[in-house]
Amino acid sequence: MKIESIKLKNFKSFQNLELNNISDLAIFVGANGSGKTTLFDVFGFLSDSLKNNIKQAFAKRGGFREVISRGQTGLIEFELQFRLNIAGKNRLITYRLEIGEEKGKPFIERELLRYKRGAYGSPYHFLNFSKGSGYAINNEEDFDKKDEELTREEQTLGSPDILAIKGLGQFARFKAANAFRNFIENWHVSDFHITDARGSKEAGYEEHLSTTGENLPLVAQHMYENDRKNFDKVLDKMKKRVPGISSITAESTVDGRIVLRFQDGSFKDPFIANYVSDGTIKMFAYLLLLNDPSPHPLLCIEEPENQLYPSLLEELLEEFRLYSKRGGQVFISSHSPDLLNSAKPEEVYWLVKMNGYTKIERVSDHPELTTLYEEGEKLGYLWKENYFKGSNPK
Repeated sequence: MKIESIKLKNFKSFQNLELNNISDLAIFVGANGSGKTTLFDVFGFLSDSLKNNIKQAFAKRGGFREVISRGQTGLIEFELQFRLNIAGKNRLITYRLEIGEEKGKPFIERELLRYKRGAYGSPYHFLNFSKGSGYAINNEEDFDKKDEELTREEQTLGSPDILAIKGLGQFARFKAANAFRNFIENWHVSDFHITDARGSKEAGYEEHLSTTGENLPLVAQHMYENDRKNFDKVLDKMKKRVPGISSITAESTVDGRIVLRFQDGSFKDPFIANYVSDGTIKMFAYLLLLNDPSPHPLLCIEEPENQLYPSLLEELLEEFRLYSKRGGQVFISSHSPDLLNSAKPEEVYWLVKMNGYTKIERVSDHPELTTLYEEGEKLGYLWKENYFKGSNPK
């Protein structure tokens, strides 16, 4: 299940954005302050709203007035389209969320899930809520029934700032709502911190890398003990990309904690994570994440080039590309021409900020750029030389 289109209105610098036919691997470049982090915060905001409510999601960002586009009034609007298999048919699902504010309190003006049941006609609303009340269809997969024969369940939520998919999405009978809730819950919007990843961790059980990377030793231990084939694949890649690394282990300490130890072939004793380079830690974390046997449906990574040697970026980008082919859509923001040099036109987007608002261009939509690429020019070079009009801060 992947995002095919995004529409935003009045969300920070995105006063009016529509992005269609989004690629499985999407790389976003642009000047500082152009909106790359804001784009990723769309997914962070929706995740926070699902975990808690929109009131807390706004509070984390300074309140409604700090999130709504400067100089604008009215609603903040999100619309995502994604594909989902329902009753053996691949359906294009639309999720729409409109948020307003009244007397200093945010509320959900409208929350919709809709898709077409047949080849013709308008999309049908299978979830429709406003200000805490609405309905959901509980037999939506019964395509033999007419629209008017579908069963509505009227529901009232505990508050007008709670997403309907948070509650109804817990129940399998609401197919689209359940699938979309699971989709959001499994997004990975990385906030990786080297210092957190270096530390020891109390012994425990962790299958998947956290967004900050603080559970890296536990994930390494889990993969080593339960998925040795994938762990050996990660180790083999580390040996090729980080000079001297011959093995990596997650070991227990006397006080019941787990630490990572890196063996350099030149030395007898291994180093604990505190004494290896930032780049080594980061590459190991990325490889564990990208070789997870259960890919996240959406992976957002900001500036993966930090702490990594430029020659490693081509191989890292190929790892992201393989991950997207296994089923996990990947969004990357970057300032690295070296990373872009290994990208394809359909994978690269650039952000331009004009009059305080951001728009997004795609390289493959510009024939002059695709022609230069086909003639052998690298996209990183074209970006540096300001062929991506408006993306250069000068």
